Amino acid sequence: MQEKARFTLDPTFTIGEVDPRLFGSFVEHLGRCVYTGIYEPDHDTADAAGLRQDVLDLVKELGVTTIRYPGGNFVSGYKWEDSVGPAEDRPRRLDLAWRSTETNRFGLSEYIAFLKKLGPQAEPMMAVNLGTRGVAEALELQEYANHPSGTALSDLRVAHGDKDPFAIRMWCLGNEMDGPWQTGHKTAEEYGRVAAETARAMRQIDPGLELVACGSSGQSMETFAEWEATVLAETYDLVDHISLHAYYEPHDGDVDSFLASAVDMESFIENVVATCDHIGARLKSKKKINLSFDEWNVWYLSRTQEEAERNPLDWPEAPRLLEDNYNVTDAVVFGSLLIALLRHADRVTIACLAQLVNVIAPIMTEPGGPAWRQTTFFPFSQASRYGRGQVLDVRVDSPTYETAKYGETDLLHATAVRAEDGSVTVFAVNRSRTDALPLEVALGSLGLATVVEHSVLSDTDPDARNTLTEPERVTPHPATGTTLHDGTLTTPLEPLSWNVIRLV
Repeated sequence: MQEKARFTLDPTFTIGEVDPRLFGSFVEHLGRCVYTGIYEPDHDTADAAGLRQDVLDLVKELGVTTIRYPGGNFVSGYKWEDSVGPAEDRPRRLDLAWRSTETNRFGLSEYIAFLKKLGPQAEPMMAVNLGTRGVAEALELQEYANHPSGTALSDLRVAHGDKDPFAIRMWCLGNEMDGPWQTGHKTAEEYGRVAAETARAMRQIDPGLELVACGSSGQSMETFAEWEATVLAETYDLVDHISLHAYYEPHDGDVDSFLASAVDMESFIENVVATCDHIGARLKSKKKINLSFDEWNVWYLSRTQEEAERNPLDWPEAPRLLEDNYNVTDAVVFGSLLIALLRHADRVTIACLAQLVNVIAPIMTEPGGPAWRQTTFFPFSQASRYGRGQVLDVRVDSPTYETAKYGETDLLHATAVRAEDGSVTVFAVNRSRTDALPLEVALGSLGLATVVEHSVLSDTDPDARNTLTEPERVTPHPATGTTLHDGTLTTPLEPLSWNVIRLV
């Protein structure tokens, strides 16, 4: 008999409440994320502000909340003054991060207008340039964006047509400052000092801000953990979050390890939490630093690097960069990464899928043409819709498989979220590429009696993907064989699949 995977759900054993900002995303001036992505004034669907309505509709369907802006590596050379005022008067600049020309036709005001079109759930998250700039420029941007009126910079915003302040509450203090690739790269000591001074000054204007200090650009960085410890020793009482960034791809054809990428993500989270709490203990502080996982995704980075070496850019406008086309395997890994975030909702209170449109994104567009959903669109939209509430403590008893990178790994990766109305959604991934995985879930005292839906994303072709010519090749489909009887849920999880099981 095929071995089962099992776990038990109990309403008294919870991880924590899901912060809606866990379902954030990221818009950077990189490739076609902005231009011909969200902004294309000549497009048939464009509104008066130049925003593509077809993209707006898909972003709303995706369920994105917080949107981080304007970078990313881009922010470390960003002059915010270039992005305000009449668009026709804004300067063209060289963007060192992506070796492109930035026109600044889309800027700060347009970003805020974009968020307003998405609705009140779309909260701004602004990054400041601590690479080539510093405290003074951050304060000037804060005054322009947030002060009501009566000062030079707030009155300038009003003169530019934005009477109401932008009310930006979340601010990232730079981006990936530990990375040698970053313009203005700093040591942990250098960055910790400027981040502390910037945070202290910004809080003098508004003590209620939420501030994010730069953590490591990945767990594999040589300075990992030491960087966090040094930065937090300077900033612990001044910031609310520390950032994490992680991207995953299959290396050397090792799909089995790729499917277990969430093992690394969960380890990364837990190691950063341990470092934060160590510094808190050392400082004898009762404060807890939360985590902002403000860049995460599947990204074929090695392919990007090879292309850059073969064809170095000569400062084009909005080139096609990082336009990964995701298949079913990518979507299953992507869903597993979402599960990892939910399983740590007690400390990961912000997360931003990088990025939103065209650039390693769930939404693709063609200039002057259509917009469509990538395979990764579906796990995100389902998690955002049904992953709100209390995360239940899921401890799986699962068959395992061997991976070259992570050793023996569970075939099942799962979590469950209980909504206010008592309904429960189970999110589960079967990592087996060949076999169905029988799953049995004991529902204890949850009082659940009905399976509302069991949606599956899988395909007989693991390389199946959605494209311009076949935009709906891959979509979720209903599962068969799922039953709930006498407080026990049983179902066969299809091979290589992302599953959403809704119970009431």
